[in-house]
Amino acid sequence: MEKVPMTITGYESLKQELSKLKNQERPSVIKAIEEARKHGDLSENAEYHAAREKQSFIEGRILELESKIGRAQVINVSELSGDVIRFGATVQLLDEETQEKLTYQIVGEEESDIKKRLISLTSPLARALIGKKPGDHAEVVAPKGETYYQVLDVQYV
Repeated sequence: MEKVPMTITGYESLKQELSKLKNQERPSVIKAIEEARKHGDLSENAEYHAAREKQSFIEGRILELESKIGRAQVINVSELSGDVIRFGATVQLLDEETQEKLTYQIVGEEESDIKKRLISLTSPLARALIGKKPGDHAEVVAPKGETYYQVLDVQYV
């Protein structure tokens, strides 16, 4: 099994989601199935089918989370240092076309969230930045076209 890099925050988030699914969602859906069974004919019971579908989703997500947690290579970003961009780096960039300053942290796939400025290690932007230092330029080839960035700062926080 291949290890999956993950920050401590991402790892804890997965563990919390798994705990919620096992300790709250799973028992709740089991009760809903029991209640729906009491209503008679299961072949035409919409509540029963909806509860079974939700149970299937919950069980699948539990298996997925257990696998990801089991394969996690948890990296404490605060113990990293240097000015070369790699996993865990918080990077300040300058979009060379718009002159807009942007800040992103490079994280594992499971914890990426563009709204929080967390980009996946496998994203086109992160792949273009890996190995760069402040002052370097990066060309990002993405579905929307080519974009050029200058690396302004690299931190591990």
